[in-house]
Amino acid sequence: MQLGLPALPARPLAIRRTSRRIQVGPVAVGGDAPVSVQSMTTTRTSDIGATLQQIAELTAAGCQIVRVACPTQDDADALATIAKKSQIPVIADIHFQPKYVFAAIDAGCAAVRVNPGNIKQFDDKVGEIARAATAAGTPIRIGVNAGSLDRRLLAKYGRATPEALAESALWEASLFEEHGFRDIKISVKHNDPVVMVNAYRLLAAQCDYPLHLGVTEAGPAFQGTIKSAVAFGALLSEGIGDTIRVSLSAPPVEEVKVGLQILQSLGLRERTLEIVSCPSCGRAQVDVYKLAEEVTAGLDGMEVPLRVAVMGCVVNGPGEAREADLGVASGNGKGQIFVKGEVVKTVPESKIVETLIEEAMKIAESMEDAGVPSGRPDVTVS
Repeated sequence: MQLGLPALPARPLAIRRTSRRIQVGPVAVGGDAPVSVQSMTTTRTSDIGATLQQIAELTAAGCQIVRVACPTQDDADALATIAKKSQIPVIADIHFQPKYVFAAIDAGCAAVRVNPGNIKQFDDKVGEIARAATAAGTPIRIGVNAGSLDRRLLAKYGRATPEALAESALWEASLFEEHGFRDIKISVKHNDPVVMVNAYRLLAAQCDYPLHLGVTEAGPAFQGTIKSAVAFGALLSEGIGDTIRVSLSAPPVEEVKVGLQILQSLGLRERTLEIVSCPSCGRAQVDVYKLAEEVTAGLDGMEVPLRVAVMGCVVNGPGEAREADLGVASGNGKGQIFVKGEVVKTVPESKIVETLIEEAMKIAESMEDAGVPSGRPDVTVS
């Protein structure tokens, strides 16, 4: 029996929306490029060491593009070093001060995010920004946020409606187009997934720019994960979306983990380790919650595409365990250990976790020896 999880599905959820392809450093965005996962540092960008350390942690977690804040001149002065030493492309995040857009371009950032709604007289600077970005080959992300929508659009619509968000982004894109600049990516973020989804649908129907998906201010880890999964799932299942960022009130590495899991769950990324475990019920004869948590912790960091089933009763347990690469069907104080569909041993309940981890390591070693690639996303080193 073949080792590893199934390959990406032959039939995707939807035909991918045709979008313009741009390059964010070495990472292709849009067109037929895979959906990429982004995050943002939480350090002061002026603290170069701390920022590079966090970027390294994000890179190790699978992040492909990172955004750094640039609210001060000290932050702007740090951009060149950070952009040069980061292993993944760095996007400078600019608000309020258009002069930092030019500083980021000069520093060699892979792209610049601008928020037209809170940059004073931004429209007057578009021509100058377009010329500088064209000369440097730097893409621009037009990032519209519900919380900082252009006052003209707020006056027109009364609030940050999907129509207001889309119109703001398309208006700013048209200003760049007047100067022949189309190396653009767009985002229209809202904290309400329904508003956000409808705004992106409007955008997708009216332009061919690549779209960066995000539910802004999504909340703490649990709530933000749910909001992001719902919104991204809706859009990606319609073929809309070229990059994603899960915005959580949590360490940024957690954003990357959630983002990757969303893409894996939709079949848009090769899977890595997957734990299949039952929710437990009155039939369970072991503590499934504890068992699943201990197995997950014991296999943390495993990169090969391995499906492990941790089951607590004899109803679905044997079937699920048999279908996985590795599994256990538990009951009566013991567990039947399955490897590739066959029972290889029966162990006491106290030995289940230890045995599963041992067998997982054996399978992982055999997969690596056979040249089975990990399901980790490729991270291009610049």
